[in-house]
Amino acid sequence: MASVKDLRNRISSVRATQKITKAMQMVAAAKLRRSQEAAESARPYARRMAAVIANLAAGVAGKPGAPELLVGTGRQDKHVIVVATSDRGLAGGFNSTIVRAARERIAELINAGKEVRLIVIGRKGRDQLRRLYADRIVETFDMSAHKTLSIAAAEPVSKLILTLFREGKADVVTLFYSRFKSVVSQVPTAKSLIPSEVEAGSVAADMGGAAYDYEPDEEEILETLLPRNLTVQILTALLENQAGFYASQMAAMDNATRNAGDMINRLTIIMNRTRQAKITTELIEIISGAEAL
Repeated sequence: MASVKDLRNRISSVRATQKITKAMQMVAAAKLRRSQEAAESARPYARRMAAVIANLAAGVAGKPGAPELLVGTGRQDKHVIVVATSDRGLAGGFNSTIVRAARERIAELINAGKEVRLIVIGRKGRDQLRRLYADRIVETFDMSAHKTLSIAAAEPVSKLILTLFREGKADVVTLFYSRFKSVVSQVPTAKSLIPSEVEAGSVAADMGGAAYDYEPDEEEILETLLPRNLTVQILTALLENQAGFYASQMAAMDNATRNAGDMINRLTIIMNRTRQAKITTELIEIISGAEAL
């Protein structure tokens, strides 16, 4: 059994850890507020752009020469999986759930005989995926260098995707990230980047039966707009990820703080019992010695 001194040292250690987890919880809560506002502010822009693309796509539907970024190459042999996680941990199962969903899709594609390449955003995703698929990782991106997430953070990823697509190394590109639903709920999500996927609720505008002519034509507008939309979709996913990360970290640190408090209470009870047993033993020894005299 541990001595009273050992138990007292353990209690001090757990109490110090509890202070750290409590501070991390408060920091995550403060950052969550800003990240949630950024994620929610980005959604209308992404949906409006998707609505514009839906309008233009309606004009080229079924026509030859439609942009391949919109309709795809017509093949599904070469897949690029983009996995977006955070660069830091201590957030419960936030990163693991994203990677697990991506691994399931990767395994499914490999078993079907497809060619799979990976682009990983975030150190945590890189560390988990390279254990099994190191030879399939094309590039990894570290977002910790960016103080705030902006178009500049998403552009290198979208440029790499476009390069792979134009070089014929990708037929289908799918992005895995965590969609922020609420403070207690983050949903691992798979989104098709190529062919372009229209956001739910981003339907084409009702023209009221009117006919419109575009200048330049729809194909030329889409050729310019679709790469931009690719960057916007990646940035939106990164912002959703950031909000989800801080929400998960806040919950994880809250649980850790509570568990530390429970452990301190248990160790305190054990220490008091140990001290009481020691005192009782010393009294028995004193009484036994007195009787012997």
